[in-house]
Amino acid sequence: MKSGLSLIALALAFAAPAVLHAQEAPAADKAKAEKPADYEPQVRTTKLSGTFGGQRINYAATVGETILRNKDGVAEAAVVTTSYVKEPRDPNRPVTFLFNGGPGSGSVWLMMGAFGPKRVVIPGDGRDDGAPPYPIVDNPDAPLDVTDIVFIDPPGTGFSHLIGKAKPEDYYGVTQDAKAVAEVIRRWLNDNGRWNSPKYLGGESYGTTRTAAVAHQLMNATYNDVAFNGLLLISTVLDFAAGADTPGNELAPITNLPSMAVTALYHGKASAPSAEAFAEEARQWAIGPYASALLKGQKLQGEERAAIRRELSRFTGLSETFLEQADLRVLPSRFYKELLRDRGLTVGRLDSRYTGRDYDSAGERPDNDPSFYGIDASYTAAINSWLRDGLGFRTDREYQSIAGLGRQWDWRIGGRDDNAYLNVTPWIGQALRENSGLRVLVAQGYYDFATPFFAAEYALSRTGIPQDRITYTYYDAGHMMYVRDEDRRKLSDDVRAFIRGR
Repeated sequence: MKSGLSLIALALAFAAPAVLHAQEAPAADKAKAEKPADYEPQVRTTKLSGTFGGQRINYAATVGETILRNKDGVAEAAVVTTSYVKEPRDPNRPVTFLFNGGPGSGSVWLMMGAFGPKRVVIPGDGRDDGAPPYPIVDNPDAPLDVTDIVFIDPPGTGFSHLIGKAKPEDYYGVTQDAKAVAEVIRRWLNDNGRWNSPKYLGGESYGTTRTAAVAHQLMNATYNDVAFNGLLLISTVLDFAAGADTPGNELAPITNLPSMAVTALYHGKASAPSAEAFAEEARQWAIGPYASALLKGQKLQGEERAAIRRELSRFTGLSETFLEQADLRVLPSRFYKELLRDRGLTVGRLDSRYTGRDYDSAGERPDNDPSFYGIDASYTAAINSWLRDGLGFRTDREYQSIAGLGRQWDWRIGGRDDNAYLNVTPWIGQALRENSGLRVLVAQGYYDFATPFFAAEYALSRTGIPQDRITYTYYDAGHMMYVRDEDRRKLSDDVRAFIRGR
């Protein structure tokens, strides 16, 4: 999702150059005068205890800045990590590195919603979070009984920020961002004596893209010296080209169709025994008759076209008239508006269980996403309260829950042909082929249009990706499936089982 935030910390101070008149200053003094004053990282540690997975755990919660420097040793970025480490410390205990997505999203969502020792309480049934105060409570579902956890806010997210004259283009991009996060992870392993710990890496939304890119940096590219035991892909997006809602791309309507089906079922516009059963039926129809029909283009005519239109209406809950006007290809943005138009409602993008009411019922796109404005205030309030008041992090900077880094993001990952088809899935395939101990957990919400579950399945079933070490789990919620209590518990139990299963 979710996902970009910027750590707001102290401004970099510059030493004033010496003013010389009669004679030149000594070379050492001159160099010192021209070099900006160094950035002093902030580190705050609090000793706490809690019950997680039924076990009483003593742990140290540390919020700290890792300073990234250029080749000349000049500080360029302060990256904030929030780590929860069981005490007494065990160098052989698993450690899991987590981040959110965006790009530009801070780790607030996974930390305060799913895996941190505290969580914010909001409705889990598609209602909005209302107004503060929002309850911040102990989270016994956090998997701290099986792993230490390090939440990372990449540069430009959360409280993490660039320093001085650092150039955004050196950090805001698929590869640039991955290199920065990879360095932070290696530094954490060094500083905490954890090189031989079982290691897990994961993220949500664009954080799954980042997971593939960071794993590539640490296992195959820049460093080639950090092996992971597992990758956690939560609300997965890896193959951007396949899911692009652009004219001529027939894969997008195919991979979105199962999400439309379960959404129509949820809102009473379709009929089936269960979401799970309807999702499977929609998968098979989408990859079979529907895919074949779309590939025929304008040659699809007559009764064959009519049969496809009837089935598409049954799966999506949309009228055959509308589907014919859309040439049997429904953009998600149109679906959000059209499905419940007769009720004067729109459905959410991040979680299509949520509904909203627009300025009017005309038009073909919603005014906004009710599944985002329905939760954003509570999470932002919770992370600020927990980090500032609970853990003592001091800064005048704003916490960037969702920063607009995507507008300046460098999406290039290779040559011309690579960038024509933006897909990081091959990096996961390479990691699996070259590390026999690596496994992948893929967690998907049925009601997620930001990262549709069938699109994740499609990407990870391509050539070169070993299938025997990939596990899929599904949830009856959307992008942030953990907003629903039952699915938060299920997600945590699935992660526990995955880590224990090594």
